[in-house]
Amino acid sequence: MKKIKYLPLALILLVSATQAQYQKVRVDTESAKKYQVPLNPQKSNIMTIQDVRSSNLNRNLPEWNQNLVGFAKIHELPENVQREIAEKTQRKINNQKGFYPDESTGSALSNPTLGTNFSANVFGGMTPPDNSMAISNGGYIVSVVNSNLQYYDMSGHNLYSSSFTNFFNDPALTGMLYDPAVLYDPGYDRFFMVVLSTAASATSKVVCCFSKTNNPNDGWWYYKITGNPLNNGCWFDYPKIGVSNNEVYVTGNLFLDNSTYNQSVIYQMTKASGYSGQAMSYRYWNDITNSPFTLVPASYGQQGNYGPGIYLVSTYENGSSDKIYLFDLTDDLTGTPTINAYALDASISLAGNALQSGTSVVLNTDDTRAMSAFYLDGIVQFVFHSERSNNYNGVNYNRLTVSPLSNWNINFGLDGYDYCYPSVASFGSSSSDKSALVTFSRSGSTIFPETRVFYIDDAGTNSGSTLVKGGETYVDVYQNGGITRWGDYTGICLMKNSSPPEVWLSGSYGAYQSSQNALNTWIGQITWETTGIPIGKTQSTKLARVFPNPSSDIFKLEFSMEKSAVVEIALIDGAGRMVKLLLKDKAEEGKNLFSFNKGVLSNGIYFLQVKCENTILANEKIVIE
Repeated sequence: MKKIKYLPLALILLVSATQAQYQKVRVDTESAKKYQVPLNPQKSNIMTIQDVRSSNLNRNLPEWNQNLVGFAKIHELPENVQREIAEKTQRKINNQKGFYPDESTGSALSNPTLGTNFSANVFGGMTPPDNSMAISNGGYIVSVVNSNLQYYDMSGHNLYSSSFTNFFNDPALTGMLYDPAVLYDPGYDRFFMVVLSTAASATSKVVCCFSKTNNPNDGWWYYKITGNPLNNGCWFDYPKIGVSNNEVYVTGNLFLDNSTYNQSVIYQMTKASGYSGQAMSYRYWNDITNSPFTLVPASYGQQGNYGPGIYLVSTYENGSSDKIYLFDLTDDLTGTPTINAYALDASISLAGNALQSGTSVVLNTDDTRAMSAFYLDGIVQFVFHSERSNNYNGVNYNRLTVSPLSNWNINFGLDGYDYCYPSVASFGSSSSDKSALVTFSRSGSTIFPETRVFYIDDAGTNSGSTLVKGGETYVDVYQNGGITRWGDYTGICLMKNSSPPEVWLSGSYGAYQSSQNALNTWIGQITWETTGIPIGKTQSTKLARVFPNPSSDIFKLEFSMEKSAVVEIALIDGAGRMVKLLLKDKAEEGKNLFSFNKGVLSNGIYFLQVKCENTILANEKIVIE
């Protein structure tokens, strides 16, 4: 069924005019010569998909909840990699202690502050959950896991829930639908999502979905692209997605039907036609140097997009030959694109599988492939997990500067715990602020699988991590040989128009679900304010600030004290009259945070006054809506 929708030219021009577009900082080819890798990638001709379909929004379809589980792991890691992981897992088991200290609060930075948080997608019979999520500037949240998707508002109210089978309701998609990934495109104020269909070359599809408006409830256009582009008996796996000024990108790993890895490929697509439901042009790239395993596109980190083309990163672990790869897809489909590749030396090691409390079943930690990335101000920030110490995984956080080419990294973690499957998002207050948030899964012999998040500031100093959702039980669903699947992804997204920055994330935790010890999903909001100073920022000379302001609910007042003393906090109206004495109590030296609900106050302008020993320390205007 072909559905074509044409937008008026004036509307197309308006959409284009509202996009914040940024140019790439190009790799300095002269200084990067020693890093450049000879490359002769193959690109297909530009093709056009005429078959455009609309997603199903019928909420009355029965949910069959069909599922096919193969307990043998498909596309297994090479034998030498499996052997190394098994050996390190056994060392970890042999050397485990009865107690491991948790993270201290010794960092100079405050830990991230968890705001609104709630239970999201539940175990639907498929594992791992493969969490991915995105939030729009308007506050719509799209959360996806293997087998199902949900929409939420920022208060955690469920707006829509469906299996992917019912979402598409497409008789041509008869196999399993899995490995979903979603992003928000701030340039077009739309969502883009990819879902895979079947693990067989004859039927493998990459289903590319474009939301019709900024509200996902208004439906999606979707396009079915072959998952066997080279017609060589392969199927498509482990999708990663990105967006530039004019295009969207989907990368994936191709596996032969016997589950042997073949190569990684890139799909390059025009996005304007996708968002408007028109015939869409695309091409694919193959035979990329050294067959990089998993290519991660780096979308722009804040409001807007960049281009033409996009940067991608990949990791390569091979003893003394460990590498970090940067790929530069140089131009749009309409131009003359090529791909340049650069390799930087790295130190990357595999670790063992993760232990968990209450069971001998271990969690599969896979390999050291790149997981998540964004581009901002000439730097690609990206994350993956790798051995930190004593056979335990840590979060490997990287800042790859494009010109001159260099890479800086830290490995965040703690002995006795595995920190795995990280995702990263910008948490800066401007496009030149390198601050970021990283969410990840964690487990250990003394805890159940959980989701956490840490902060790293512009200078590269990291906080400790904040618990987003603790595990309620161990996980052993579909275990095979004492190993069960754990993660593959977490999800994270900056709300692009938020000021101060606000990030939302999704991760998994051990939960007892449907009579099984499986993994459910939790969504959390990370806000800028803390119980002390704003995260990672130097204290302002201003003694107080109020936020959010204006507010229709809760006000928060942050103020400084040179020494501990009794303070009075009063609400004053516009005529200078005291409306209410809100607090009279001791405040501590340094930063303090006070909050109150506006209650029955009428809308208008008021002042929050802080007094100490008859001296007014602050007099902050607030607006009640």
